[in-house]
Amino acid sequence: MNKFNNVTKPLMWLMAMLLIAATAGCGGSGTSAKPAPTAPGAGTGLGGLGAGPSPVGLGTVIGAGTFVSPEYVILAKTLISTTGVTAITGDLGMSPAAATFIQGFSLIIDAAETPPACFSTTALVTGKVFASDYNTGLCTTPALLTTAIANMETAYTDAAGRAPDFTEIGSGNIGGMTLPAGTYKWGSGVLIPTDVTLSGGPNDVWIFQIAGGITQSSGARVTLAGGALPKNIFWQAADVVDIGTTAHMEGVILAQTAITMKTGATANSRLLAQTAVTLQANTVTKPAL
Repeated sequence: MNKFNNVTKPLMWLMAMLLIAATAGCGGSGTSAKPAPTAPGAGTGLGGLGAGPSPVGLGTVIGAGTFVSPEYVILAKTLISTTGVTAITGDLGMSPAAATFIQGFSLIIDAAETPPACFSTTALVTGKVFASDYNTGLCTTPALLTTAIANMETAYTDAAGRAPDFTEIGSGNIGGMTLPAGTYKWGSGVLIPTDVTLSGGPNDVWIFQIAGGITQSSGARVTLAGGALPKNIFWQAADVVDIGTTAHMEGVILAQTAITMKTGATANSRLLAQTAVTLQANTVTKPAL
């Protein structure tokens, strides 16, 4: 799958690429970075495969008839915590830390399953909650979580290793931009001080490779246009991903450290952190596969 597969408008497509690349030297630390143009004809590549790289594989683990690992909306290794009225659609997973490190959810151990105690439930989650110490009887939750964590780490490495199409766009400040499908790379953190739009078709793919963290300002929104889907958007960040108060995020977040969501922030995302996920009265919904 490649953006240059769009043979219907080759000249316009080439011009769009040149204009986007030129913005690398035009951006700054403020909000004055010039918006990148939307790629013409995005999502109409040969065979309908779409523009941009191939998607990052999240891996699939099926066991005990209870869950499939890509259905995790939140997966973390050390802590998942929430304060306030949080609403999560999708499964939660915690490993290698135990269920005591899933805090603020008032977990209720399920006793109806055979074997019992493979997962818990909570009024804050439309889905199931899995932890590494849910191992009563024949329960295979610990082994399944070990594999899910390995899949998360593999996905992070995969996303970080893709060849970039664009580098240092806006010097890391992408506020106000409209970005077509592709692989974007920064040697520092990324700032989203104002709304950013990802524009493309339903088969287009975005990978953002970020050597630092992501700082999304309060009220700033990641918006999708042209039929773009959050399942095809991958934010790979080596440092903390911080989503500001009432901000909105779209796409799969692969964080090498922590993900924090401030009060009232929302996400149509998967929050996959190699340390902790911290929530404050948030709404998080997993993207459809």
